[in-house]
Amino acid sequence: MCELAGKVALVAGASRMAGVGRATALALAARGCDVTVTGTARDPSTFPEIERKAGWRGVDSVAGEVRDLGRRSLAMSVDVTRADQVQEMVDRTLERLGRVDILVNLAVAPRGPDRAPVTELPEEVFRLALDVKVVGTFLCSRAVARELVRQGEGGKIVNVSSAFGKSGPANAAAYSAANAAIHGFTMSFAREMAPHRVNVNTVCPGLLDTSRIVMVGRGEAWGRLTAQVPLGRAGTPADVAGLIAFLCTPSASYIHGQCINVNGGSLMEH
Repeated sequence: MCELAGKVALVAGASRMAGVGRATALALAARGCDVTVTGTARDPSTFPEIERKAGWRGVDSVAGEVRDLGRRSLAMSVDVTRADQVQEMVDRTLERLGRVDILVNLAVAPRGPDRAPVTELPEEVFRLALDVKVVGTFLCSRAVARELVRQGEGGKIVNVSSAFGKSGPANAAAYSAANAAIHGFTMSFAREMAPHRVNVNTVCPGLLDTSRIVMVGRGEAWGRLTAQVPLGRAGTPADVAGLIAFLCTPSASYIHGQCINVNGGSLMEH
């Protein structure tokens, strides 16, 4: 299955072992893509236990897995809120891999301090949630879109939001606001990029079993959450990565400006 042979993807936010970014990078590589993978320079002492036991090395580990699939890969530490670092990410991708055809925006601020009532939410926490998700998506999209327009061969941009951006649960205003902004950005940006044959879409996961649920744990609270999903389980990174990869193929060329749920049939968003 090499629907994307000869294409180059840039996956921003792919350093976690149990994350959608890693799964997306591997799904794209399996379809023929060379992949640049980026993430933040996390302190290894803060890694979850599963990563420490595995000797996980963040984006370097993901890039190694992409190479094991026979594809070229570039690993970079990038702060997506910094325009200069984002441009360097694109420039190095062009230098090392020759072109860019696909962008997947997955960067997000850490979960934890943002899960608080608005009356108790620190301004800096709210700003960080929007800076990483909204400003980061804007900067990465702008830099890659300029190159896609210059190349003149079309392309794919997939943003990853959350069901929270549609449902807005209590004690998650920062995260909900950031993801809702991605939906508006996607629809507007899609209209701008349509004449250039660049598809722009957003994927909205529901409850996922990723490294971000460490704060919740997998005890009784986790059981109650999964029981609310009609399919009876949380989603996996591969569930989301499969849709992202499909949206990057020629088969999805008429899907444009959409915010698509991946949530196991949930009506209550988590």
